[in-house]
Amino acid sequence: QAQLVESGGGLVQTGGSLRLSCTASGRTVNNYPLGWFRQATGKEREFVAAISWTGISTYYTNSVKGRFTISRGKARSTVFLQMNSLKPEDTAVYYCAADPSITTLRTKPGYWGQGTQVTVSS
Repeated sequence: QAQLVESGGGLVQTGGSLRLSCTASGRTVNNYPLGWFRQATGKEREFVAAISWTGISTYYTNSVKGRFTISRGKARSTVFLQMNSLKPEDTAVYYCAADPSITTLRTKPGYWGQGTQVTVSS
């Protein structure tokens, strides 16, 4: 059974940094493209970033470009989201996601983690 486990959330001040991690296990999900979504209170879940299985291709939503960096670990089963210059509007629950298609991953992934809270104080 596929499992995605996130870690690294927390409370940080505006302008600070956090690094989220997600480890994929089970079935073949550890070989899938991986990504991150976020959901703020009262808002819909939105795509944040995605990375191909090879790690060569990356995708970002416009609001995080230049501030967030997605990467894969050497074992490829782990994905990281380095978040710099954080803003209060980045406050949300961040979810790791996986899907065999990099296209579907960015819209409606088949696998989700349980989420980790990121809070940016002003």
